[in-house]
Amino acid sequence: MNINQYLDSTYLKTSTQANLSEKETKQNVISLITEAIAKNFILVMIRPNYVSLAKEIIVKENSNVLIGTVIGFHEGTNSIEEKLKEAQKAIDDGADELDFVINYPSFLEGKINLIKSEIFKGTKLALDHKKTIKWIIEIAALSNDEIIAITQIIKEVVLTNFGEENADKVFVKSSTGFYKTKDNKPNGATFEAMQLIFDNAKPLQVKAAGGVKNYQDAEKMINLGVTRIGTSSAKIIAEGGETKNNY
Repeated sequence: MNINQYLDSTYLKTSTQANLSEKETKQNVISLITEAIAKNFILVMIRPNYVSLAKEIIVKENSNVLIGTVIGFHEGTNSIEEKLKEAQKAIDDGADELDFVINYPSFLEGKINLIKSEIFKGTKLALDHKKTIKWIIEIAALSNDEIIAITQIIKEVVLTNFGEENADKVFVKSSTGFYKTKDNKPNGATFEAMQLIFDNAKPLQVKAAGGVKNYQDAEKMINLGVTRIGTSSAKIIAEGGETKNNY
C-alpha cells in the first residue's frame, strides 16, 4: 500500500514548546514542506502563521501538496467568533483544510447547543469557501460513551444542514497531540477509539492523529476506515520505520 496520500505531515510546536528560536522553527516548517513535496504526501499541517509561507513554497514548486492548519488550537475554548476570524485569515492566506478543535470542555459541561452552533458555523465557513474541515474531538479527554456522543452530534449537524453530498469534506479527527494525560496514557489515536469514531461518523470521513508509530499501524488504521493520518514522522512511517514520537 502506498500510504503517502493518507499522510498529513505535521509540525505544530511553537518555538517555546520546542525550545527553539523563531528562525529555527521556521526552518523546521520549511523542511517539513520541502519533504512533503518530495515524498508526495497529501498535506502539510502547520500553525496558521506559516500558511502563507507554505503557499509560496508549494506554488513555486508547482506541487499538489495541500495546506492544512489548526483553529482554536489546542485547548478549543476560544469563542466561535475568535475561531471563525482565525479560520477566515487562514483561508485568505491559502489554507486548503481547517482542523478546528471543538470546544470539548463545553461539551463535557453539557453545553450541547453551543457545540452544535460551533459545528454549524465552522462547517458553513469552510464549505462556503470550498474547503475541507476537520473537527478535533480530543479523545484522551473523553470516555468511550462521550466519544460516541460528540461524534454523533457532529454527524447530525453536518448531515442535517449541509447534506450527505458534503460528507466527504468533513472529518472527525481524534486528537491534538497536546493533551496532557495521566499515568502515561495515550493522548493520540487508538484503534479502539478510531473504531468508535468510524462507526458513528460515517458517511463523514475520519482522521487518526497521533499514536501511529509505523507503517503497519498506518495500514491497520486505513483498513479500519481512516482516510487521513496526522503524524510528525510521515517520512519514517512511509519508509517502513518506527517512530518514537507520540504524534
